[in-house]
Amino acid sequence: MNGSKSNQNAAASPKSTTSVDIRQPRQRMPQNYLLLWADTNTDETNEHYENTLKQIRNITGGANVFTQRDACIDFLTDAQEDMKSFLVVNDTMFQQIMPLINDIPQLDGVYIFNDTETLHEEWTKKWKKIKSVHANIDDICKRLQLDIKQYHQDSIAMSFITVNEIASTNNLNQLEPTFMYTQIFKEILFDMQHGEEAVKHFITYCRNNNSVSPINIDRFEKEYRTDLAIWWYTFPSGIYDMLNYGLRTMDADILIIMGFFLRDVHQEIQQLYEQQVNSYGRKPFLVYRGQGLTKSDFEKLQKTKSGLISFNNFLSTSKNKEVSLGFVRCALTKPDTIGILFIMSIDPCIKSTPFASINEMSSFTEEEEILFSMHTVFRIVAIKQMDDDNQLYQVELQLTSDDDQQLRVLTNWIREAAGGTEWQRLGDLLLKIGQFNKAEELYNLLLEQATREDEKQYCYNQLGLVHSIQGDYEKATRYYEQNLQINQKTLPSNHPDLATSYCCMGSVYDNRGEYSKALSFYEKAFAIQEKTLPSNHPHLATSYCCIGLVYSNMGEHSKAVSFYEKALEIQEKTLPLNHPDLANSYNNIAFVFDKMGEYSKALVYFEKALEIREKTLPSNHADLAISYNSIGTEYDKMADYSKALSSHEKALAIFEKALSSNHPHLATSYCCMASVHEKMGEYSKALSLYENSLEIYQKTLPSNHPHLATSCNNIGLVYNNMGEYSKALSFYEKALKIREKTLPSNHPSFAQSYNNIGGVYDKMGEYSKALSSHEKALAIRQKTLSPYHPDFAQSYNNIGSVYFNMGEYSKALSFYEKALGIQQKALPTNHPHLATSCNNIGVVYDKMGEYPKALSYYEKTLEIFQKNLPSNHFLLAIPYNNIGLMYNNMKDYSKALTSHEKALEIREKALSSNHPDLATSYQNIGLVYNHMGQYSKALSFHEKALDIDQKSLPAYHPYLATSYKNIALVYNNIGEYSKALTSHEKALEIYKKTLPSDHPLLATSYNNIAKVYHNMTDFSKARSYYECALDILQHALPPTHPDIEDVKEGIEIIKKKL
Repeated sequence: MNGSKSNQNAAASPKSTTSVDIRQPRQRMPQNYLLLWADTNTDETNEHYENTLKQIRNITGGANVFTQRDACIDFLTDAQEDMKSFLVVNDTMFQQIMPLINDIPQLDGVYIFNDTETLHEEWTKKWKKIKSVHANIDDICKRLQLDIKQYHQDSIAMSFITVNEIASTNNLNQLEPTFMYTQIFKEILFDMQHGEEAVKHFITYCRNNNSVSPINIDRFEKEYRTDLAIWWYTFPSGIYDMLNYGLRTMDADILIIMGFFLRDVHQEIQQLYEQQVNSYGRKPFLVYRGQGLTKSDFEKLQKTKSGLISFNNFLSTSKNKEVSLGFVRCALTKPDTIGILFIMSIDPCIKSTPFASINEMSSFTEEEEILFSMHTVFRIVAIKQMDDDNQLYQVELQLTSDDDQQLRVLTNWIREAAGGTEWQRLGDLLLKIGQFNKAEELYNLLLEQATREDEKQYCYNQLGLVHSIQGDYEKATRYYEQNLQINQKTLPSNHPDLATSYCCMGSVYDNRGEYSKALSFYEKAFAIQEKTLPSNHPHLATSYCCIGLVYSNMGEHSKAVSFYEKALEIQEKTLPLNHPDLANSYNNIAFVFDKMGEYSKALVYFEKALEIREKTLPSNHADLAISYNSIGTEYDKMADYSKALSSHEKALAIFEKALSSNHPHLATSYCCMASVHEKMGEYSKALSLYENSLEIYQKTLPSNHPHLATSCNNIGLVYNNMGEYSKALSFYEKALKIREKTLPSNHPSFAQSYNNIGGVYDKMGEYSKALSSHEKALAIRQKTLSPYHPDFAQSYNNIGSVYFNMGEYSKALSFYEKALGIQQKALPTNHPHLATSCNNIGVVYDKMGEYPKALSYYEKTLEIFQKNLPSNHFLLAIPYNNIGLMYNNMKDYSKALTSHEKALEIREKALSSNHPDLATSYQNIGLVYNHMGQYSKALSFHEKALDIDQKSLPAYHPYLATSYKNIALVYNNIGEYSKALTSHEKALEIYKKTLPSDHPLLATSYNNIAKVYHNMTDFSKARSYYECALDILQHALPPTHPDIEDVKEGIEIIKKKL
């Protein structure tokens, strides 16, 4: 929300460099492919078999051996989707297994080991994944080496930078992240000095992880020298596999452990370039590269014409076009792959990236290979189709020069973003790419080796930042306090670094919800800055923003706006009128007005931000789309759903033009549109859009990324609204599992998960489970938040809701009052959250028959909403609705009707014609008319409600059961018992399909049917249904619950009549 806040979280850098030995990283296989050997005739004591298996394993770090068909199939199907498998199988098992594995997407190729090198032609035509048939193991190994090389050729890490992205360098976040991060990684690792210890660490790592075969790693240990780096890079030992994997996945463990090797290969290429450059006669020449691209990467390539393409690894090319075409043809055999022949024009005078002919150094001497150093960048000149079926393209590239203005601008921005020593830059990069555990390890090692106070202060600050990002605010506070103590001892009281320390402390207390402490630290920082900096210095604007953010979180929105406006005043004096920071300040102010419920004011400021961005950014820039999404969200909250959808659709159109089909920004747009459809009661559309969003995240993000948890949570919310509680629970639990893998055990997100799970158990009538979940959420908050944090009120309200549904009204009231007490201490007098608690207390008093108290709290709710919301906001319908229900209970039907009609009027203006909340209003008005004895009107309104529910909800949603029940009650009152029975049975059928067998609503249905049979004088059936109701209620509710007494009374009356 506040882009400038983090600027002050960087500690002053220590003045000296430090040598660090990174500890051994976790054990795993650092590659994205597996080698499988399936043979029914294995005999590990047989020397021939042992030698054969050794040759297979020498190709990579190891092979998975299977003697049973089903075990091999299970292994393949259980492998990760991005983990490709190469299967060597003997001819006897082949015929058993091939029909069952050919369509497994993780299987890349099958190699048949057959004594005769012949195989029925019908089989090879039928099973496309059969790559070759061989009679000896040497030939299989050679073919595997070539195909694995092809696999790496196709999976080299690439970045695409469009013309629009190059033109807009004021926001690096718009660039494809791998372009920046691999560039920074390269420069850091190339700048470091690597000694013999680095090679020893690498050898130990390879042995521990089986990433290189024992024979090859032993050979590497004996023979490796810096002048053999290229030979080892090209030799099929598994070392190249590791490097390719590390660069493609930005795996810090691998890149750090292989830093020496990256530097050695680069330096050898540089030396060869200097020796060879004059032999080219200063004339441009062509090299070729053949590979496959996934369809999504090909989409990116097409959208990047005239832009830049960066190869984020060492780049292998060939002067022999036929060699490269061979790779293209191999790529075409894979499904969903486009064959690409890159034709690269190279001017040898361009020194931006060194390259060299490596025929004499390579282990593949026949390929006429030209090897470029890391991060070679080309201009995309032309993209031409080479065949008729859109599967083969020729792409013309031109090597960029140091004088390429656009590239130079980008490179300078990247370098300026990464300052400090090599290890500090590396730590900063690890934080940026989300590898927090590795960053923590690095900073702890730097701290162990630190001898000076300024070095320790830096490490404490960075460790505080790591833990703050991870949501472990208690540890973050400890580290920031140690950082502050050193600065207080060693620096003058007005030193700018002290202000930075105070800002860090303020930030962590803000996150902990201890707003008064956060404010105190921010004000200390501001006091220093005010004395030492000019009145219009940007750091003062940043402090104003931070203080504004705290006030916003405290709910003191007018103060928040005041501080944001002070920041804006400085920026307006010191920045150009269209500077992006002004747009950010307008956004901050807009967000506060949004929290205040002043959506029209929020809209004005979001539109000011949009106006700046429209003047300064290309028409397809992602920031424009983000502004449209913010505007759409305001219209969503103002219940102007058509404008909301229009804005979100503008955002989506920009993202679709500018980004690939699987870009995360598209997922964001889908989520925004889903939210609108959800509010409109169009749950199927909302669900579809949320599922689209989840699909993108699954394709583009790690399996444990927090966005996946958010998506699962959103889908759970829709299923919850649809009344499909078991599905809702399933998605809430998926979200929880993701968070358990990635977040500290007390992270606030867990409280959200437990609250959602508790809410769905509450609706399912599983009250003990609901209480357990809400209590887990409460326990997390008690460990991590200050005693009067507003989030406690949410937990108390949720627990109160469960007790209310259990009929334990005194306990419910106690928890609701606790919630209100916290909110009254932590929030402004008229904060909207107080309205929620007042409403809940009113509902309890209403149920307890204490109507004057209920009315008092409902009126407080209405008063708060009226002060915070527009006059036709749909939330205002809630207190009118509850006041109507209360008057109905008091039998003051005219007042009840007036209140329900006010609620209906608001909902008709704010909501779509088929929104479920309209059905709720129709139901309530129908109930009043029923009690007034105006049965035809009652029936009319209940049928209107049923019509909406049938159009907008799933066939077995519990709301439909409510409609059938209300219609049945009217028919019962007018003596049409058969119709009443039919409607009650429909309600019961829905409850049986959607709720647990002991849910109290089932008991309500049984009780209602019993009353109809009672009126029909079928007393034996009436008694049977009463007893079913009683059995459920005695299992589900406390023995003193009034519903139990009601059913017992019915049974006693029936007994007298039997």
